[in-house]
Order: sequence, then structure tokens, then C-alpha cells
Amino acid sequence: MNTSSPKLLPVTSAAPRALVTETVLVLGVSLGASAIYAVLEIIKLLTARVALNEQTAALNQAVTPDRPWLDLAFQLANVGLGVMPALLALHLLTRDDVRARALVGADLRRPGRDFAVGAGLTALAGIPGLGLYVVARSLGLNATVSAAGLEAVWWAVPVLVLAAAKNAILEEVVMLAYLFTRWGQAGWHLATIIGVSALIRGGYHLYQGFGGFVGNVVMGLVFGLVYARTRRVMPLVVAHTLLDVAAFVGYTLLRGHVSWL
Repeated sequence: MNTSSPKLLPVTSAAPRALVTETVLVLGVSLGASAIYAVLEIIKLLTARVALNEQTAALNQAVTPDRPWLDLAFQLANVGLGVMPALLALHLLTRDDVRARALVGADLRRPGRDFAVGAGLTALAGIPGLGLYVVARSLGLNATVSAAGLEAVWWAVPVLVLAAAKNAILEEVVMLAYLFTRWGQAGWHLATIIGVSALIRGGYHLYQGFGGFVGNVVMGLVFGLVYARTRRVMPLVVAHTLLDVAAFVGYTLLRGHVSWL
């Protein structure tokens, strides 16, 4: 039995099996595929001759560092194409019900309140998450995460901010607004939706190690509970963006000055 209130879900005439099949296909071209690659990556790291915490998981790396203009084009293409699965998910929802964006909170009706809630969630998730990373790495359960490897170019920080926003839009729209809606329409129990979504979230972070997996499962549970209560995805997008901006830009500014980075 679905514990979500039916009035909070967009209308659809599709059968439950078709709805679940659709979610599998959307995940298959987005974060589900990332989870599969992340599983393969952690197997590669664990079977290497070097300890896990002595290996590096690199994010936001330069593609053509010797040609900054082309590297910028690569980075912007990655941002633009990266949000496409989220836009596809919203398109599928609004195709069934024009009210869908409002019902999942993917709009700008409450910018001040959404930002305030998102900032609060950033503090709630950010500090424990950083502590978990440090502990997991010291115990040999996590790779060293290189959060940014762009060259010292004028556009590095703006691109990292865009990359953070891209990650937030992709993950929160797909993992919360879309999956919670479709699985709710299919009749799944809310606890099952929250749990499965959180496990998938942790799964596509496995490339970082077990600390990344556990931390993101916990984040998925917290974000899932918040979304289930508010039915607004924008505060979660704000929180995720701020977390990634702090990680990406902070790493760029502090690299070489802090021993545990």
C-alpha cells in the first residue's frame, strides 16, 4: 500500500509495470548506468596491488590542459549533456500531467524558503559527511578523492560551480522527484521507495570507496525523508549544489595546504 497521499502525485493512466519499466530505462541511461560502472570501479580498486586509500578517485579533471579553450568546451558540454536525463524525467512526468513540475516542487515559486531549507540541509549533511570521509580513508575503506583537477585558468571556479549545479539537478530530480513519483504511482510503499533510492545513490558513489557509499546512502535517506514530507525538490537541489561547490571549489583552493586532501 502506498503511504503517499494520492493528491500529491501527478495523474497517470499507465499501468504499474509500465511505470517501473520506464524508471529502469531512465536509470539505465543515467544514474543506474553510473552505479554499474561504480561497482566495476570499486572491484578494480580492491583487486589492485595498491591499498584502496592510496588510490585516487578523480572528479572534474581537465581533458585538454594544453588547450584551455577546448577544455572549456569539453567542461561545458559535460554540464549541458549531464542535465539531460533530469529534463527527460520531468518531460515524462509533465507529459502525463501538466501540474507535475509544481507537484514535485521543481519550480521557482518559493526561492527564499527553498534556499533557506537547502542551506540548513547543507550544514546538516556536510560536516558529518566530511568526517566520515576522513575516518573511512584513514581506515583504508575509501580512496583519496581528488574533487577538482582543472588547470589554473580564469574559468575554473565558474565551471566547478556549474558542475556542482549539474550534479544536483541530475541526482535530485531523478532520484527524488521522478522516482518517488513513478514508484508511488506504481503503488510502492514509501519506505521501499526511500530505501531503494538511497541504495542506488550510494551505489553510483562506490567508485570513491565504502565511505562514499555509506555517506551517500545516509544522505539519500535524509533527503528522501525531507522530500517525502515537503514534496519540493528545489531545497534538495540547493543543498546538493552547495555541498558540491564547497567540495569542488574548496578542494581547488586548499589543495596542497591541507594534509588530508
